[in-house]
Amino acid sequence: MTDTTDKPPPKSFREEVVDSAKTIGLGLLLALVLRVVLFEPFTIPSASMEPGLLVGDYVIATKWDYGWSRASIPFNLPLFKGRVFEQAPERGDVVVFKLPSNPQVTYVKRLIGLPGDRVQVSDSMVYVNGKPIPRTPQGDAYDPDADITVAQYAETNARGHRYMTFDRGPSEPLDNTEVFVVPEGHYFMMGDNRDNSSDSRVPPAMHGVGFVPAENLIGRPRFVLASWKGGAEIFKPWTWVMRFDPGRLLKPVG
Repeated sequence: MTDTTDKPPPKSFREEVVDSAKTIGLGLLLALVLRVVLFEPFTIPSASMEPGLLVGDYVIATKWDYGWSRASIPFNLPLFKGRVFEQAPERGDVVVFKLPSNPQVTYVKRLIGLPGDRVQVSDSMVYVNGKPIPRTPQGDAYDPDADITVAQYAETNARGHRYMTFDRGPSEPLDNTEVFVVPEGHYFMMGDNRDNSSDSRVPPAMHGVGFVPAENLIGRPRFVLASWKGGAEIFKPWTWVMRFDPGRLLKPVG
């Protein structure tokens, strides 16, 4: 018996190519929308946020926390100014942001000062509006980046959030600073590895961060998706396996 069911004619090579291009294009567009609006991955390249974040951590950041700005868009394209659905961050947040002196570079630090705050470091203690951020000694710890032993402290911010910091001692260059008055529309950031962080205590002219404009905020890193001790090297595939650290899988960032 002959099958008389109508069948569509086979697609030409050109039609197959067009359909494949449409599928790939839609997939890329969806990935771009998700990256701009919801989530974005980042690799931690420095030790400035030890002990919470280590070199080689691959973190996932949420993008909706503070609203969206040009910093939310790949390559920092100047499509608009200000923030859409802006929400103010809180002291103690770990924040991903664009470096003010070079918006193509992404940093992650802890937010210490809000607009109008007075921030100062004196004898290694951080003061906000004249009050010290409480900290409790946690004994010595190993700093894997510098290969030295440092003092570890648990700090508690005004919201009651507790996090760990590293301190090499009371006589490091950034242990005593001037009083910084945070300008309107800006924020003051510091690394948890206090003596190994070029942050808002250091002006941009000296290769530091300086004050961070609200427009430069990207979002909050939430958890470590994966980690490679010291970082993996793309042209050395064996480092992808040899340096992989399963102990940091899905570790929360806080």
